[in-house]
Amino acid sequence: MTPAERFYTGKGDDGTTGLLYGGRTSKGSPVIEANGAIDEAQAAIGLARASAPRHGELDELLVHVERDLWIMMAEMATAPENRRKLQAGQTLVTEEMVGWVSSATDDLSGRFAMPHEFVIPGQDRLSAELDVARTVVRRAERLAVGVAAPGSWMIPYLNRLSSLLWAAARWQEGEALVSRPRED
Repeated sequence: MTPAERFYTGKGDDGTTGLLYGGRTSKGSPVIEANGAIDEAQAAIGLARASAPRHGELDELLVHVERDLWIMMAEMATAPENRRKLQAGQTLVTEEMVGWVSSATDDLSGRFAMPHEFVIPGQDRLSAELDVARTVVRRAERLAVGVAAPGSWMIPYLNRLSSLLWAAARWQEGEALVSRPRED
């Protein structure tokens, strides 16, 4: 196999990674840590999607989210001096994308009675996978807070996305929801 046929370049062997629109940074930088957490969130959502019925409503919703996370990873992997090159909705998270996640959350949460107790994850495999994805999104949000550019829509998107995944898990559980009463 020639170097041109390989999917790896070896450029990262020095502990750096390339940024969108040029430049390199340490693989241990906070920006790359946050981007890695977003990548993990996308993979966790993909795992949950693998348990959902193909071409069903949940499958389509999660594919939409996974595509949005690619946009977020592009934005995150861009050096501040190159942000002007980002394109709304293609490499830059937008207010409209946050609005879509909010609307999807409202739609799903209107389909079940809101629990008044703490929810115990694990009623079934799909809802448990959605809950795991939600926790990974929360970690990505925590890491992104320190590195997102001022005015970026990434943090609101991640915040809403964790709510969407929580609602999706409860929706999937349906009447089988298991909760623990609060200790008063």
